[in-house]
Amino acid sequence: MDRLRFGTGGSPFSSQKRSTLSGIERIAELGLECLEVEFVHGVKMSAEEAARIRERSAALDVKLSAHGPYYINLASLEKQKIGASRAMLLQTAKACQAMGADRFTFHPAFYQQRSSEEVYPIVKEQLQLLRTSLLENGITAVQIRPELTGKPTQFGNLEELIRLAHEVEGVALCVDFAHAQARSGGQVNGYDDFAGMLTQIKSELGKATLEDMHIHMSGINFTAKGERNHLVLEEAEIDWRALMQALKDFKVKGLVICESPNLEEDALKMQEYYEGIGGRG
Repeated sequence: MDRLRFGTGGSPFSSQKRSTLSGIERIAELGLECLEVEFVHGVKMSAEEAARIRERSAALDVKLSAHGPYYINLASLEKQKIGASRAMLLQTAKACQAMGADRFTFHPAFYQQRSSEEVYPIVKEQLQLLRTSLLENGITAVQIRPELTGKPTQFGNLEELIRLAHEVEGVALCVDFAHAQARSGGQVNGYDDFAGMLTQIKSELGKATLEDMHIHMSGINFTAKGERNHLVLEEAEIDWRALMQALKDFKVKGLVICESPNLEEDALKMQEYYEGIGGRG
């Protein structure tokens, strides 16, 4: 990735129409540079629509990604749900290839009263099978990016995601810093914590990983059980300015997807602040 680009999870609210195509055009008008297409309730996109999206996003230099359906559980206790989850992710990957997106993210699994050591090999195997399916379908340039999740009951802490990226070809990270705060009960917050996460990623996966990050960011409301809902940045406890400083200092490149309830307002706020600060060294 050539730089750090900011954008929204879903079409901006100020888009002329509630469509991905209109969202791409509004992203460009606002001076933002990326858009995450939300397939959270299922993958519904015709080949014709995908072709128009691909052409328009390329013309406007708006980088695309996608979020897979919410119903994913690659470690479900019900085996048919595991197969259905993998099928939905394959559909997401096919849509990505058709519309020119090079990555998709998703919430990978739930522990369901099991330990990380029990769930990890199940998720790993399913991602390996998914990767095989992608290759069998000629999908070679779409990255699988499981997301850092917001509740302690969900599989997907930073250590688990780093291990998956290290052990499964084609898998990379989606780092949601607000989720990191929520699943830690608020302990992960501030420059030192964010810099520590980036240091860990760089140490275990290499500098190149920081040069193509996929980041989610918003304010967040949480309890001892983790994430409850997203908040506008200024209404939340998260030190988003410290995160921008850490991203600048570590020379992070890639996509920052804003998921705040006011979408483009906070995306522009982060972009403006990021562009106005200098690195510390």
